[in-house]
Amino acid sequence: MATDNRPPRRPAFRDPAVLELMGQASDPIARLHAAHETARVLVQTGRAGDDPATAERMLALVDEIGLSTLADLWASRPPRSLPGALWRLYFIREWMRTDAAGVGRVYAAGVRFTEPNHVVAGIDPPRPEDVRRIADDILRGAFTGDFAVALERAAAFCAVTSAGSAELDGRDHLLRAQRLQQMSADLSACAGLWRADSLR
Repeated sequence: MATDNRPPRRPAFRDPAVLELMGQASDPIARLHAAHETARVLVQTGRAGDDPATAERMLALVDEIGLSTLADLWASRPPRSLPGALWRLYFIREWMRTDAAGVGRVYAAGVRFTEPNHVVAGIDPPRPEDVRRIADDILRGAFTGDFAVALERAAAFCAVTSAGSAELDGRDHLLRAQRLQQMSADLSACAGLWRADSLR
């Protein structure tokens, strides 16, 4: 049996309503309801007050429960929905944090093709430590700032890395470029829906 020498995770912070919804049965209607309600509760909890510790706990959600748990909950929902948007924000942050050097190279390759998006995304220079810092800043902004702006920054990041991936050689890079381009479009659309109070 494989051993795991990593330190144990800290106990997860979960709003009671989120915890209850995550424990619902696998009935498709219940799962759909759970996806949208957990997303709504999470955003409301994160934005409910001025407590920086709450925002930091929202930021560390993947560290506490794992990306696969969020994938099970949100990844199957439409990209232009609140759970779909949150899934993409957390997924992007995890990519930026776990492969900061690789993301920095792809980002740097795309900057000259999409300068306005580079300005919005704000990774300058794209060193690993800057990539990680911006990853946290974007997601933190979803809970402490304008949610639409956080979505637009994530969309801009995806646009730059899409251009960078297309610039690099290899079929895998081209496929990633296409996925990132679509993600950028979806996140931009979500920002508009949020401003229209229509992101559900």
